[in-house]
Amino acid sequence: MISLEDCVALSGLTEEQVLAIAEHEHLPEMAATALAQYLSKQAHGIEKIRDMIVHDIRHAQQRQDKPHILTLLHVLHHFLKSHPELCPPLLANHFREIVQI
Repeated sequence: MISLEDCVALSGLTEEQVLAIAEHEHLPEMAATALAQYLSKQAHGIEKIRDMIVHDIRHAQQRQDKPHILTLLHVLHHFLKSHPELCPPLLANHFREIVQI
């Protein structure tokens, strides 16, 4: 039987990134892995994943859920580290400096 860890590995994302998709889409983790894999193969799908994570951060900010905000910022940081082309232009240089540290 295929495990959740196997599905996460096949999705091309980290478990935390898949969990952010699950949170955003209100999906079980297993379904979120399938969505992650699907989006990663679609035109602009990676941008949609980034936007989901950003939306989750904003929602956590509205709830003033500081621990979850920090977790999601960590998830976004690692996602953008894997996909630096998705950094907003104004932050791209700053992000590159942070990544090199």
